[in-house]
Amino acid sequence: MVKIWISLVLTTFMILSDVGGGAVDAGSEMDQELVRLVRDYQAYQESFAAIETVNDIDANGYEVMESQSFPVVLESFGQEEVTFLPIMDTQYHRLAVLIADQEGRVLFKTNQLETNNRFLGQLEQPTRDVAAVSFHDLNEDGLTDIILITNCQNDTGAYAGKTYKTGDVLFQQDQSFYRDWRISDKINRFSMNKSAKCIVSYVKEGSSTEILYTASTLDELLDNGFQIIQENSYYQNFEKQGRLKVVPGIIRIAQYDVFMIYLVNEQGHIVWSFQPMEDYDNLYALRGMICKDVDGDGMKDIVVLGKYSYDGPDGEVLVDSKCDIYYQRTDGFSVDTAFADYYQCTEEDTMKELLVIIREYWGWRIEE
Repeated sequence: MVKIWISLVLTTFMILSDVGGGAVDAGSEMDQELVRLVRDYQAYQESFAAIETVNDIDANGYEVMESQSFPVVLESFGQEEVTFLPIMDTQYHRLAVLIADQEGRVLFKTNQLETNNRFLGQLEQPTRDVAAVSFHDLNEDGLTDIILITNCQNDTGAYAGKTYKTGDVLFQQDQSFYRDWRISDKINRFSMNKSAKCIVSYVKEGSSTEILYTASTLDELLDNGFQIIQENSYYQNFEKQGRLKVVPGIIRIAQYDVFMIYLVNEQGHIVWSFQPMEDYDNLYALRGMICKDVDGDGMKDIVVLGKYSYDGPDGEVLVDSKCDIYYQRTDGFSVDTAFADYYQCTEEDTMKELLVIIREYWGWRIEE
C-alpha cells in the first residue's frame, strides 16, 4: 500500500515538474508537506540504491544490526557462506536486509519489509531493533527462507512507549527473496509474531491462533483444539450483559499455551473476548480469576491474575506476574489502564490481596 501510494505521489510530482519546466508552485499546485515527503522519499531511495558493498552502509546513513548479522549458506547463491545483514536507516528507522558475499559485495538487498509499513503513508517508522532472525525451509522447496522479527515502539497514540513485535518471512528464490504480504498480514494480525517457532508453526505446519479471533461460537473453538480451564469456568449474572458463561482457556501453538477468555451466552455464542497475555509468549500459570465489582459502580467486573513467560535476550525463560481488570460498562467491558500504572504485581500477590488494593485504589475503605 505504501509503495503504491508513494509511486502515485512521485508520478504526480514528476508530471507537475515537467509541465512547469522543472519547478512546482508548492503553494498553489501541491501542498508543501507533500513536496517535502516526495523529495525525502526520493533521497531515501537513492541512498538505499547506492549501497553496493558493505563499505557503503555508513556513508548512506545506515547502521548494521551487528547482533543479528549471521553467516549462512543460501542454496541459490552457491555453496559458499554469505552474510545476512540487517541494516537500519538512522533518520527514518526503516529496516533493510542485505545478503553480501565474502568480499563484501551486496548480492541482494530489499527494504520492502512489513516493519516498514507500520505507519502507512509516512517515512518515519517505529522499528527499534531486530528481535530475532531464523533460517528455515518453510515452503519445502529445498531453499532456506528467512524469518525476521522486529521490535517496534510508537512515540504517540494509545500504545505509546509499549514495545510490540512485527514478523515477516522472506522466501528464497533464484538468487533473491520475495515476500507474500498475505502471510505477513496474518502473522501479525493474529499474534503469530511472538517467536520464530510461532511463525514456523503457521507457515510450515498450518497451525495458527486465528481461530481465537475469528470463532463465533464455543463449539468452533473446541473443534479447533481450544482447551477450557474448567476450574475457572462458570455462569455469572452480569448486570448489563445478562447471564453469561465465563470461559478461560488455551490453545497450544508451537509449545506455547496461548491464553484467552470468552464470555458465552446460553446459546453457545461468543459475545465478548479478552486477551490478558497480550505480547507474552506463554501462559505460565493462571493464579486466579474472579467476577466482582471493584470500582464501586454496582456492576461486576472481571479480575485476572496470571503469570506469563517469554524468552529473554539469551534464550532464557523469563516470567512476569500481571493483573488485568475488565470493567463492566453499559455497552460491554473496558480494559483497565490506570490501575496497571498505579500498581505493579509481584510474584507474592494473591487474588484476595489484590482485591483489597484495587478497591482501595477506587476509594473503598474496607473489603465487603
